[in-house]
Amino acid sequence: MSSIPTLAEFEDAAAALRGQIATTPVLESQHLSDVVGAPVHLKLENLQRTGSFKIRGATYRLSRLTAEERARGVVAASAGNHAQGVALAAQQLGIPATIFMPLGVPVPKLLATRGYGADVVLDGATVETPLRLAAEFADRTGAVLIHPFDHRDVILGQGTLGIEIFDQVPDVETLVVGIGGGGLIAGIAAAAKARAAAEGRRIRIVGVQAENASPYPASLRAGHPIEVETMPTIADGIAVARPGDLPFAIIKELVDDVVTVTEDDIARALLVLLERTKQVVEPAGAVGVAALLEGVVQPTGPTALVLSGGNIDPLLLQRVVAHGLAASGRYMSLRIPLPDRPGQLARVSELLAIAGANVIEVLHTRHGQGMQISEVILQLSVETRGAEHRGLVIRTLEEAGFRPTVVED
Repeated sequence: MSSIPTLAEFEDAAAALRGQIATTPVLESQHLSDVVGAPVHLKLENLQRTGSFKIRGATYRLSRLTAEERARGVVAASAGNHAQGVALAAQQLGIPATIFMPLGVPVPKLLATRGYGADVVLDGATVETPLRLAAEFADRTGAVLIHPFDHRDVILGQGTLGIEIFDQVPDVETLVVGIGGGGLIAGIAAAAKARAAAEGRRIRIVGVQAENASPYPASLRAGHPIEVETMPTIADGIAVARPGDLPFAIIKELVDDVVTVTEDDIARALLVLLERTKQVVEPAGAVGVAALLEGVVQPTGPTALVLSGGNIDPLLLQRVVAHGLAASGRYMSLRIPLPDRPGQLARVSELLAIAGANVIEVLHTRHGQGMQISEVILQLSVETRGAEHRGLVIRTLEEAGFRPTVVED
């Protein structure tokens, strides 16, 4: 059997999922279209059941289990979206499910997974411990281990997105998809390229990874999956150190390019999605928009981006929005040493007003390391209108004799 599924297999998967998942809408973004000079369509998988595309692959994988396998139950390990997808799919099909999750899992994801009826076990500081425990549980009990991306049925389920996009954006020429382990883009690429070939045309597929967790560029150069050292990323939903074997084989053959984006890029994209499209998207779901905004993906004709999920913890959303504002030059924290005498705070306030900066928060203290006895420290958070205005605010203070330092968040 070829490692690349056929169009008929994807169509069978789509038929099997009908009524079990939502056919998510597509939104044309006028703002993004204007920015890149081509029609940009957003596939709103953040509005999918469980808030993520993961329900597609999980439901199709579980639907293919035999009666004997269903009786044994399923087990999975995840810090979020895969957990919820497996839990809901198992609930719909009446299959017992056990999900291992790390201790620091965001509370909304934990509550949702439990709410779908799964038995949740919390252990370990990172997802590595739940992965080990889930494998041990499967060996001990006979439960079927549900891998998040490295299984043909999972890839088939995720690939139903490619068929939906073709139905909703018939003239699509470029598809941009985030990559973690690779199950989503492998499925979409196989389905979309088969559908395009059936129509006698071509389609371009571009994958996007977070720069801090990007094993695919190195693996594609090497010609085989390799494990890389990862760094923390806000796009935790695609933070994978090694590609999946099955997805890699498909991606190597069918995906035209894989690019990376930085943490600042992702934060800015998430902010654009909130402000311009009114979509709440998790950082992993915003990497395609980041790639478009930063110019690392150049669209060719009508372009579709997959917003793969919307499960973001409200506290993380607050931090990411602040980071996105700072990265866009619209928010800045300043630390300014002042002589300890009357009128200095008023003078700084006057200068900020002249420069047109809106003060959001003020901290005035005589305590801190490295201060002179005759000094106080003024820490300000101000709203600015972009990088140029931010520079003007700093120059205005410096020309008046102050020594502002930008405090990075």
